Amino acid sequence: MSASAPKIGLLDSGIGGLSVLREIHRQLPGIPTLYIADQAHLPYGSRPLDELHGYVDAMVRFLHGQGASIVVLACHAASAASLYRLRQTWPERRFVGIEPAIKPAVEQSSSHIVGVLTTQATAGGPLFRRVLALYAGQTRVITRVAPDLVTLAETGDPHTPEAERLVRAHVEPLVAAGADQIVLACTHFPFLAETIQRVAGPDVRLVDPGPAVARQVSRLLGAEAVRSGEPDVYYTTGSRDAFRAALQRLLLIDAPVTALRWSAHTAGELSLEEAT
Repeated sequence: MSASAPKIGLLDSGIGGLSVLREIHRQLPGIPTLYIADQAHLPYGSRPLDELHGYVDAMVRFLHGQGASIVVLACHAASAASLYRLRQTWPERRFVGIEPAIKPAVEQSSSHIVGVLTTQATAGGPLFRRVLALYAGQTRVITRVAPDLVTLAETGDPHTPEAERLVRAHVEPLVAAGADQIVLACTHFPFLAETIQRVAGPDVRLVDPGPAVARQVSRLLGAEAVRSGEPDVYYTTGSRDAFRAALQRLLLIDAPVTALRWSAHTAGELSLEEAT
């Protein structure tokens, strides 16, 4: 296969974007992917948007250098900070971001009350405000910032009593308010879906944007979406062993992980390079 076969780059603060990668692997099997987990700066949700954009911009440059023909911001906070700016910087490049799935939740809601589990960076970003303005209409949207659920997804067991207590603290108020749809507006949260669904009950629908993101990637690639036989590549700015264990636990993938380190050029711009 030609060396020009497309590669899909993905970035996230940690393991959350693996929920999007899982959908891309399902819908586009055999298309090589490059995944960066910026675990050195985890969590993203409480960081200022300008700070996040510095990290995202550097990761995008690295992925372009590795041959990514399309880059997925597999993180709501990264999308909130950078999607519009990246499209302005590289109008000729293709980017797919994640917006909170308010539209499908509103369309499916019978109670006209929708809950959103998210992070502060996402809730405070222009992307979220735009989605609310476009799609919320007369539906009441209740936003619940849940940074501790990000930590739980990264490092904890979602099936323990303590995990269920944390989930209940965020989910039960949404259900008590009448929400019949809960938007998982953080890519970490699909990995907690079983516990969230159990707490919310069978009458509440969880809305995960991952499948829609994979469909958009497929549409953008179009006829380019051909199998190349090249391996998927995984990077982390944190612990290689911890990320490799997460790959095995969450996606049943046993693959080598390359460590990256952050550095700064004299102009103050962040950059990534392979750690030695």
